[in-house]
Amino acid sequence: MLYEIRMKLSYHYPVPATAGRHLLRLMPATIAGEQRLDSAHLKVKPDPVEWRESVDFFGNRTDDVALDKPHSESVFEMSARIERMVEGQRIDLSARPEELAGEITAQATLAPDAPHHFLGTSPRITLHPAMTTYGRKAARGAQSVLEIFHALGRQIHAEFKFDPEATEVDTPALEAFERREGVCQDFTHVMISCLRGMGIPAGYVSGFLRTVPPEGQARLEGADAMHAWVRAWCGARMGWVEFDPTNALEVANDHVVIAYGRDYSDIAPVKGVMRLAGGQRTSQAVDVIPLDAG
Repeated sequence: MLYEIRMKLSYHYPVPATAGRHLLRLMPATIAGEQRLDSAHLKVKPDPVEWRESVDFFGNRTDDVALDKPHSESVFEMSARIERMVEGQRIDLSARPEELAGEITAQATLAPDAPHHFLGTSPRITLHPAMTTYGRKAARGAQSVLEIFHALGRQIHAEFKFDPEATEVDTPALEAFERREGVCQDFTHVMISCLRGMGIPAGYVSGFLRTVPPEGQARLEGADAMHAWVRAWCGARMGWVEFDPTNALEVANDHVVIAYGRDYSDIAPVKGVMRLAGGQRTSQAVDVIPLDAG
């Protein structure tokens, strides 16, 4: 499936900021055999006085920009044309649950996609007995790691309420778990915490999700949004698999990947420091437009 993607992130300040430095992870990834970036452009307002492009440990493109003039808003606009080539409904080649620990130990590498990085705690993930118990109950009867992964994702989808007003960007996973509500970031963090508690390596994926309007209705401009979902290492034969607990979907061509990390802290779209008095107001608009019927 070929897509044109347009995204605009705006930050408005009641009192002008005098300077700022931002680390951006906004550009869709190139993933061999799964996702191909045909063209892309990133625009920043006001014009940065410094701009440095690099790649982080997990292979994500980063853009480090510096602003040094007073400004009442910062605007980051990304446009890209990208092809997704992922089929759903994979054959289950994952490890049996009792075999997974041995297969993880046998991975004699600390490469960015090694499962060892995605076990235990990370900046936004803590392991809690209540979430581990929840994961085990959801996975009861599962005969493979992939079955556990899907069963847990479906359980979270069924029991958690999607509510954009329920949580903030820094809400801990345990709080979202106890309240059984939140947004895609919360569902993803909860699922990662449950999986790691069961000894299954799990990480965070940021990206876009194509939304399909009801039959007979036109697409709404800006109706799509940045999205998040989970990846889990299912054993040496199957490797990494992705699942969207917010929508109970196995990830395929409707999902476009921006970045991989251990949790949101590794892949925040905009992170940085500013010289600013007062707060800020944020707005976001994303369009994921299919260019073919593939």
